[in-house]
Amino acid sequence: MIILIDQDGPLADYESGFSEIWKNQYPDEFFLPLSERHSMIIEDDYPEHLRDKIVSIQNEPNFYLNLKLISGSVDAIKIMLDLGHDVRICTAPARYYENCVLEKFQWVEKHLGRDFTKRIILTRDKTLIRGQLLIDDKPLVEGICKPEWEHILYDYPYNRQVAGKRRLDWGNWREVLGI
Repeated sequence: MIILIDQDGPLADYESGFSEIWKNQYPDEFFLPLSERHSMIIEDDYPEHLRDKIVSIQNEPNFYLNLKLISGSVDAIKIMLDLGHDVRICTAPARYYENCVLEKFQWVEKHLGRDFTKRIILTRDKTLIRGQLLIDDKPLVEGICKPEWEHILYDYPYNRQVAGKRRLDWGNWREVLGI
């Protein structure tokens, strides 16, 4: 199978990366814990007057590069590859991408090795990409094509309202995918 995996969320811990910086830079500002969030887009869950601060964090040099690895993700990728599956990272550049694109590649090299950077697909429209599965935390992945892949939700509080899709984390991925 061709298995596509989103980078931010399933592999790179975007949520804790943002939260740590937010609490350090703005300790007296409103903070919404991940468990209470309803939107994947952080700034959508915050008051309007804080949105510029949120975007500035996401644009900081090394924000993407320094995101921690989601526990179990690399082991799962290695097992998928050992089983003969073609695993690709299918990721979208941030809306504000000054540092994002280069740092996504650097992050993959840091955690999965330089050769794995050849397995990165960078696109704003994941429906254009062929594969059997897309593991992504985004509640609804839309684009100009009807996707060939099945969208498997990587479980987060902000996508739990979505019904009718298989969902996984790196603790249950083998059972969910049946591999």
